Amino acid sequence: MKTRLLVFIIVLILLVDLALIYSKLTGKITQEVEYRYVNVSRIIDGDTFEAKTESGTEKFRLLGINTPEKSQDFYQEAKFFLQQFENKTLKLEDFGKDKYQRTLGYVYYNNQLINKEILENGLANLYYYEQDSHYAKLKKAEEQARDKGLGIWKKSDNYGCIELAKLQYEEQERCKNQEQLILKNNCETIKATLKDDATHIYNLELKKGMFEKNFSCIWNNEGDSLYLSDDKGLLLFYRY
Repeated sequence: MKTRLLVFIIVLILLVDLALIYSKLTGKITQEVEYRYVNVSRIIDGDTFEAKTESGTEKFRLLGINTPEKSQDFYQEAKFFLQQFENKTLKLEDFGKDKYQRTLGYVYYNNQLINKEILENGLANLYYYEQDSHYAKLKKAEEQARDKGLGIWKKSDNYGCIELAKLQYEEQERCKNQEQLILKNNCETIKATLKDDATHIYNLELKKGMFEKNFSCIWNNEGDSLYLSDDKGLLLFYRY
């Protein structure tokens, strides 16, 4: 009996060690996930909502996606999409709280993953710090929306005018204005909006010819995206 118990403990320790090693090698989250149910009381924007819980009103942020900000196209469409779930009960895959005390997670309605549906409709871009078990299907959902030109992926009449000549995202000294972006505009002057995967947004005037601009602490060394658009749609997309 003691021998069996000892073997069981050794096997359990080995499984825990393997899970930790796998997480370090792949960068994928292997934490145990908590599921619970929440009733949506208010939609804040396309990826954030409030719900009533036993402890009061709680804020929730959808993981794996980033919907447009107020100043951007498709902000309202993304918010409207999420509003269809107001006063409904959602199943939440809880990943804990962020620094703003919002509960992070994936939400389901009738067994459909809402985070994925928002991407499929072109109302968000993929947004990850660490890959998890949902990453592959969310990445595919974004790719499908991009291929179809839905929502934020709708191409501008000026698509093809702008070429990415250089994106230097690594700095020798962090936050020393050493990130460098060089674009080439083959058309007439275009007023454009530039953003990354997060919420760094810049308004640019791209005259015909070369455009250069330096940044600090914007582009993530571990991976990020560049989105360039005008009032007609997407001009350029680049991900590294």
